[in-house]
Amino acid sequence: MCVCSCLGEDNARFILLFVVLAVYMLAGAALFQRLEADLEVRQTAEFWRVYHTFRRHHLQSTPVALQRLDELLYAYGNASSSGIINKSRRWDFPGSFHFVGTIVSTIGYGNTTPQTRAGKVAAVLYGFFGCSGGILFFNLFLERIITFLAWILRTIHVHRLKRRIRQNSLISRRSIKSSDSQKGSLPDILDDDDCNSELDRWKPSVYWVMLYLSVSCCIVACCAAAVYAPLEDWEYYDALYFCFVSFATIGFGDFVSTEKMHYPYIYWYRIANFIFLLVGCCCTYSLLNVTSIVIKQGLNYIIQKVQCGNQDMAAPHLPRRKSSLSTMYFSKRRGTRIVGRDSIKGDSSGTPRRMSGEMISMKDFFSANKVALAVMQKQLDEMAQVQKGSSIATVSHTSCKPDAVGPLAIVSEKFKSKVSKKR
Repeated sequence: MCVCSCLGEDNARFILLFVVLAVYMLAGAALFQRLEADLEVRQTAEFWRVYHTFRRHHLQSTPVALQRLDELLYAYGNASSSGIINKSRRWDFPGSFHFVGTIVSTIGYGNTTPQTRAGKVAAVLYGFFGCSGGILFFNLFLERIITFLAWILRTIHVHRLKRRIRQNSLISRRSIKSSDSQKGSLPDILDDDDCNSELDRWKPSVYWVMLYLSVSCCIVACCAAAVYAPLEDWEYYDALYFCFVSFATIGFGDFVSTEKMHYPYIYWYRIANFIFLLVGCCCTYSLLNVTSIVIKQGLNYIIQKVQCGNQDMAAPHLPRRKSSLSTMYFSKRRGTRIVGRDSIKGDSSGTPRRMSGEMISMKDFFSANKVALAVMQKQLDEMAQVQKGSSIATVSHTSCKPDAVGPLAIVSEKFKSKVSKKR
């Protein structure tokens, strides 16, 4: 308990995540060993049975004949792994485009690899800039897809709010029997500029965004699997497995698309394959980053439980962490006049209180999209120095938070965790 209190919230979360991942990996190793080890042993025994049967019936037991057989099997294995037997060409233009696509998207199936020294050097240099651009593209897509989902959820929220206001107004009119002048047009309080400003600060739940992204990923994967299964002669579940491995950029390489010699409508199929991989990787990347926020909330919940168990000791050493971006976004906002289930009330100083969860703000997203990552990092550095009361010119080595920039910052700074801080 005392160790967690002295570490600080960020360090405690990092160590807790390391322990959870280590346990998760150990459990996964035990699980896959139990599931796959028996099949591996059976496949090994079957290969040696076929090998010795062939030697006994079709080959003379001479050292030269055995050496020739081993050389044949070795050459066949290399040719099969390189994809030059009964498969389409790897290094024509479509095959080369597929190869660079696996580099930029960081999938890396492993079915196509450069064999020459110049090709390997070119792959290193090309992959450095290609992966950097691909990650930047995924981050920009992440911002825009979450902004779009936030707009949808905000529209639904406004519709429900208007309907609730009209219902309440109708009930009040019937109860008090107001005069004819009061029975005119229903005042729409949502048309007020201040109210619109407050609605811009309304934040949909991270769990709704996660649900929408999950549904989108499932739809893309199911549609892609319906295309891959008949064209690649795969089972539908194998095609779904291929979609997840590819969209998550894991890329085992046991299933790879567009490898057969002949396909019907080959050009259309290559275009569809590219679109499926692009959209699937973007949606899955966004979903994984949003899911990481939910995991972070779980870690925060565990840390809060530890703090509650040792509250007197943890209070002086484990202060509540304040976000630099949140300070910039909320420092000059006015108090909220609409009080509802999802609204934010202002305090006596005029600065609105942040809600207890990490949620998306439409206004925050549109403003954040106009700022480059480098400028954002500089602002975070300066804000951290201002909060500490030190000069901006004297930069400390602890000025920036470890999760201040990057894909996690894109999501975490736009969300508020549902887990409330217990004092």
